[in-house]
Amino acid sequence: MIRREQVRMPGAARLAALSLAFALCGCSALEHGFLNAAGPVAADERHLFIIVSIVLLFVAGPVLLLTPLFAWHYRLGNAADSYKPKWNFSWWVEGLIWIPPTGIVIGLAVLLWTWTHVDDPYRKLAGGPPIEVEAVALDWKWVFIYPDEGVATVNQLAIPVGRPVHIRLTSGTVMQSLLIPQLAGQIYAMAGMTTELNVAASRPGQYLGQNTQYNGAGFARQKFTVLALRGNGYQAWLGRMHAAPQILDQTVWHALSQRAAAPRPLFFGAVQPGMFQRVLAQTSGMPMKPKDAR
Repeated sequence: MIRREQVRMPGAARLAALSLAFALCGCSALEHGFLNAAGPVAADERHLFIIVSIVLLFVAGPVLLLTPLFAWHYRLGNAADSYKPKWNFSWWVEGLIWIPPTGIVIGLAVLLWTWTHVDDPYRKLAGGPPIEVEAVALDWKWVFIYPDEGVATVNQLAIPVGRPVHIRLTSGTVMQSLLIPQLAGQIYAMAGMTTELNVAASRPGQYLGQNTQYNGAGFARQKFTVLALRGNGYQAWLGRMHAAPQILDQTVWHALSQRAAAPRPLFFGAVQPGMFQRVLAQTSGMPMKPKDAR
């Protein structure tokens, strides 16, 4: 029998292990986050983040620096330097109090107004006609339908490098949120509604995608891979998808809708027409129109 005292970690060892864990988490965030941008949208977000961070350092830096200095200088044991001001009105003090904060607020307002339009997820991206993708959030998986190609995947999204991708999103269950940190920002997917996201990759690679809206026990496993393929790689991937034997029809959709995480990506070489619109109609309670069933 092992005594509890024998397995206790010393305080220094616990601190070292905790520091290592934080370091590893930080490296993972830098590797898979928007600071390591792999597309124009994430690069714009990184640029805005750096600008805002510099402004915040300009605002918070003097406060963080001077507060401990003032506390030390006017400490209780330093009675010789006690602060006994003679109050009087001063224009330059008033200007120092009001002008810099006002300028910062106006500058940030203009900056954020401009970049809100630049980073609008509905804004079309340059680079030719976009790849159309329909994304459906389920518990606890993502389904991606390529309507122009008639194929679908689960937990894998393939896109060509240098070409924009237009994603229409909805949810077959509760509200969820799609995030691909290295390519684009967060966008919600809601049942009975559609949202849009325009994204592009500037270099090939595999990028992490995930749901960031808590939706139950399988939330932590609701991740997918984005394959950014260069040259003929995307066409080769489509060829493999067309050769997949499975068909995404209502029977398969019912099985996918069960509350379970997908242990591996799934591929469908054919999709029943109007599947995305059918999910919208079912979750909104509205009957499908004839044109929606195409």
